[in-house]
Amino acid sequence: MTKKEKHRRYKLLFLNLPFITLIIFIILAVFGDLIAPFDPNQQNLLERFSPPAWMEGSSQSHILGTDHLGRDLLSRIIIGSQVSIVVGLCAMFISGLLGTLIGLLSGYYKTIDQLFMRIADIQLAFPTILLALAIIAVVGGSLSNLIIILGVTGWVPYARVVRSEVYSLRTNDFVTAAKTIGVRDKRILYKHILPNILAPVTTIATFQVASAIIAESSLSFLGLGVPVNTPSWGNILSEGQLYMESSWWISVFPGLCIVLVVLSINILGDRWRDIFNPKSSTN
Repeated sequence: MTKKEKHRRYKLLFLNLPFITLIIFIILAVFGDLIAPFDPNQQNLLERFSPPAWMEGSSQSHILGTDHLGRDLLSRIIIGSQVSIVVGLCAMFISGLLGTLIGLLSGYYKTIDQLFMRIADIQLAFPTILLALAIIAVVGGSLSNLIIILGVTGWVPYARVVRSEVYSLRTNDFVTAAKTIGVRDKRILYKHILPNILAPVTTIATFQVASAIIAESSLSFLGLGVPVNTPSWGNILSEGQLYMESSWWISVFPGLCIVLVVLSINILGDRWRDIFNPKSSTN
């Protein structure tokens, strides 16, 4: 791939609608407390089930309407974006760090390879959401517990990919030369092999953020995620499901946010993968 072609791919990656959409949601998450027009937990029963501002009978002060307790839906969605994005990023960081470390050790040392890969096979036998449900049922639901659980249960994709990459790299000439001159294994792993596997790790990380956001929303929808007094897209969806016929906006707007964020991340992940894949099409 020429330098000009790579530059064009980077330009296509960042100058597009998914990237702009993701940036908007990140800004909402970072500055949510300043942007939200109301306290997300402020109740006003006189304005309960108020439709969005463009519909007949709406309260003009609530752009996206209100829920069954008269709370401003826009404010709850904005504050809820903080939970979803924080959980997605933190869980990705934990699982990426754990999975990359295990993959490095498994691919380089044959003695522990079988142990870690059998553990990975056992974990893959359980659906991630089911495993997370079982752990949360034991330790309880909270934001910190949710991040740790999703992080710990998401290490397998990193470990398997990194392990295969390390397995092929450890016989390369630059690794053999380093061993010949007495370089320690620790330095070989972190100075010579790790930089060569960052591209696939970064690609996996983008998809893992989307998976963590979906998992958090699913668990919160079931009442096993963040506490109910903390707005998140999942528990807003759960609260609105009872009023779909009369007050559809309570569930539709947070659901739309989940779709937009996850779709944007997945599209950017595909393009990021194409940038680092020399065999991909340049069209």
